[in-house]
Order: sequence, then structure tokens, then C-alpha cells
Amino acid sequence: MVDLKKKPYFLNDEQVKYVENKVKEMSTEDKIGQLFFVIGQDEDQVNLKEFAQKYRPGGIMYRPDAAQKIKREISEIQANSEIPAFVAANLEAGGNGIIFEGTRLGTPMEMAASNDIKSAYELGNVAGYEANQVGANMSFAPIVDIDNNFKNPIMNVRTFGSDKDKVLKMSQAQAKGLAKNHVIPVIKHYPGDGVDDRDQHLLSSVNSLSADEWMESYGQIYRQLIEDGIPSVMIAHIMQPAWERRLSPGIADKDLRPASSSKLLIDGLLRDVLNFNGLAITDATPMIGYNAALPREELLPATINAGIDMILFNKNIDEDYEFIRKAVANGTISAARLDEAVTRILGTKLAQGVMDTNENLLNGVPEVLDLKSAEHEAIADQIAKKAVTLVKDRDKLLPITPEKYPRVRLYVLGDSDDGGFKEGGQVAGEFKQRLEAEGFEVNVFDKKRLDFHEVFEEGVADVKDKFDLALYVANVETASNQTTTRLDWIHLMAADAPWFMKSIPTVFVSTANPYHLYDIPNVSTFINAYTGNRASIDAVMRKVTGKEDFEGVSPVDPFCGRFETRL
Repeated sequence: MVDLKKKPYFLNDEQVKYVENKVKEMSTEDKIGQLFFVIGQDEDQVNLKEFAQKYRPGGIMYRPDAAQKIKREISEIQANSEIPAFVAANLEAGGNGIIFEGTRLGTPMEMAASNDIKSAYELGNVAGYEANQVGANMSFAPIVDIDNNFKNPIMNVRTFGSDKDKVLKMSQAQAKGLAKNHVIPVIKHYPGDGVDDRDQHLLSSVNSLSADEWMESYGQIYRQLIEDGIPSVMIAHIMQPAWERRLSPGIADKDLRPASSSKLLIDGLLRDVLNFNGLAITDATPMIGYNAALPREELLPATINAGIDMILFNKNIDEDYEFIRKAVANGTISAARLDEAVTRILGTKLAQGVMDTNENLLNGVPEVLDLKSAEHEAIADQIAKKAVTLVKDRDKLLPITPEKYPRVRLYVLGDSDDGGFKEGGQVAGEFKQRLEAEGFEVNVFDKKRLDFHEVFEEGVADVKDKFDLALYVANVETASNQTTTRLDWIHLMAADAPWFMKSIPTVFVSTANPYHLYDIPNVSTFINAYTGNRASIDAVMRKVTGKEDFEGVSPVDPFCGRFETRL
């Protein structure tokens, strides 16, 4: 059973006795409810009181919405939960991970590019403060993955880069900033994303490092954070075949499992080898990478039996609860294993100050909402100033001024919110406005209204008659459920691609992906901003116009290991 007096709990005798007694007296239905970390419910669609009383979830995760609405919903859920719930959000880049009004401070890679540990601390501090203002008490962050493969479509700027030591130090700092605000850090995505070039949302991806390579990289990060007392780990739908084979020599390929259903990787590697005694939560279980492993009726019990304590999200919530009920009733999930998971859940809630032994909610929703927006935006400005990185300026095009380049053609790539599922939104309007404010005449390339004469028939002289400099801005964000994060030119003659870049000055700015030189290696001037927020756009404009020096230090290889990208 779980030793609640040891790391990461350090509970006293009274607290341990409470947990032991509570687990004994809870009904099986109450225990099953604690296993589930459900998706945030909308007050406009669901009676939150009835929902909380029916399902009795151990946790609930919210996507961004209006602050006052999120605050009401969380308050209602907590008021109707006998045992206070974990309330989580993806606080990866700021408080915008839970509320529309939250500060988009910047991606983890932007923090790393600032080369200042304080930036990562502020990422946790600002996000934690804003989340706590509406009642959240848990963050599905820091991300402790290593960006080993520049073709990975999901990690990229969501990581602190490719240096394991920087990833560790930045993660430690972010976790401290979150904890300061009574927000529990949950490190992810064990056993480690960033090696495969595929997305675990779409399949069970693979961390293909050898067992020793893994231990020297990801393993070092997890071991140190566990030693630090990190309370919770998110378990991904990612395989680590080398460690499964080391722990079970001769295991057949067909029996290899992603970590979210692998007893070898949880009870074996995470708990026995790395000595993690805390709370293990799956990544979202609607993902194909999860469901591809086994039929869901077998998979949910296998997840609990692997040593994982909480299941994130449902498909059909009633069906998922019933799958677990049946597994408990027929002994597939033993009473001892169920009690062990619930013990970790309750122990974490006590240890992390979510509740006391009288089951009172602690550090709940403040009466008055104060987001400190101006103060936090100023912090975002300071970080962006340090982070924006000049990768190359071969032809010394910078600085750009209206005197040198009066007419600018602005090309914006990937500038879509993907139906509201990407957090960054659009940057075209802000760049155009800032360029015009500097005195440039700006013409925005409109891919919806192609000039077929320009596309098929115009030459260098024709283009020179139209503009003096081409400014490309790529806002191609990483996001779930996509197979690539690459430049994708208009398929008709690559109509928006800079065929003219050896004849007309061309500057390329990326606000999301640091690796675009792979697809446009011959461009003269390339800048990485890592985040398409207001602060980064302002910093880019100050730097390209010569008002401010570039300070950023790239946390990854922006040249993608290719000789031609350096030319």
C-alpha cells in the first residue's frame, strides 16, 4: 500500500488516519468516481449540481472560457462535491489555458530562449495566479519532454528545447511558480514525447531510445523531479519498447503497450526504478493513441491495474463508469488496487492543500476576481525582449526602415485558429498595423483572391514594381490531431512562396515553429519569436526596425542539422 508519510505526501498521523478511515468507509461507487478526471462541464448545457452528485468525480479539467463563467462553474462543482475535486487546466503558456482573459505569457520554448530561469518561474507564477483566481488548483504542466525530433508535430515550442539540463531547470522553476499559487504541478508526458515524428492523439507513438539513452535523458529529468517531490505525473499514450523489453525479456512485440496501459512502464519503471510514490493520471483517453491498444472495456481496467490512479476524460461517461464497475465487481480490478488508487488521490488532495481532514475546500475561489492583467502583460514584454532570436541575416537586410524599403508585401502563413482549437489566433492584422505605424506602405498577399497574371506570368521586374521587401510571417502552431507542422504553400504553383528571394529582400519571421528553415533554407533573414502573442510581435517589430538588439538564445537547432539552411 501507499506510504503517505513518505515523499511526495509527508502526511502527519492525523492525516494518514483520516485517509485510512475514509477509504474504509467509502462506497465502491464513491471510490470509482474518484478515479475519473472528467472534462469541464458547461453550465449552459448541464445541471452542474446534478452532474457532481451523480458522477462524484475526483477531478475535472476545464478548457478556456470567460473568467466569470469558469469561476461560477468551478464554484458550483466544488459546492456539490463531498470530497473537493482537483480542478485542472493546460497552463502551458499562461493563464489563457483556462480563461479567455488570461495572460498568454509565452510558450515554454520562449522562456528557454530568454536564457533566464526566472522566465520559467514567471510562466508558472502568472498562470498559477490567474488560474487560482477562478478556482483551479492543478496544472497539466510543466511539459518536461525533450524536443529531439524537429519533425514532431505536437511538441516543438511546447517544450523547453532539446537540452535536457535546461528542460529540467526550467521545469523546476515553472513548478515552483505554480505551487506558490496553490496550483499543483503535473509533469508530462511520461515516458517522453519529442522522439517520434507522429502525434499520440492519432496513434500510439513511440519513444524509440534505448533503455540507457532514455535513462540518461528523460529518465534523469523524471528522477530529479521525483526527488524534488513532484506530486503528480501525467502518463501518455507513448510506447517505450526498450524499457519494457529490459523489464520483461522476451516480451513479444504484440504485447508492447503505450505507458497508459503498461504495468511494466508504470509499476515497473516509474514506481520501482524511479521511485515515484505520487499520483499518476492518464493523458486524455479519447485519443486514438490510447484506444488503439485494447478494446476500451478491457483498456480502462488495464489502465488502473498498470498502476495509474486517475483516468482523464471519457467517451461515453456512463459507459466508462460501467466498464470500471464491472471490472471491480468481477475482480479484474481488485479491492486492494482500487483502495491504493483512492489512497493516492486523497493523500494528494491533503498534501497539496486542496482540502483538510474535515473535507473542507482550501484555497478555493476568491470572492473578488483580480487578474493583475497589466502587471502580467509587463512580464510578458520583459520575456519577449529577451527571447526573440535572430537565427541568420545573411545579406544584412536588417534593420528595415521605410527609407530603405518603403513598400512591404506581407505574407502570413498558417494564420488560423483551426475553428477555435488553437490558442494563438491570428497575427496578420497586428503585423500590418505595426508596419504601417512605422511608416511602411503595406500590401497583404490575399491567398483567397489570387492574381493569376502575377502567379503565372510576372517576372522579377514586375514584382519589383510592386514592393521593395517581402516580409513573411509564419504562425504555424503546434496543435493536437495533426500529422505535420510544416510550411504548406498554396498548392497552385506555390503561389505564396518567395521564388524571388534572391532578387528582392526577403525577411522571414516565425511566431510559432522554430524549424521553418527546413522548408525555406535559402531565405536571407530568419527570426524566431516562438509565440504569436502581443508581446512577441511588439518585440519583433522593435528589433527588425533597429530600435532594440536581438538577445534570444535558441534552445534548439533551428538549422535542423542541414548544411543548406546555414547558407
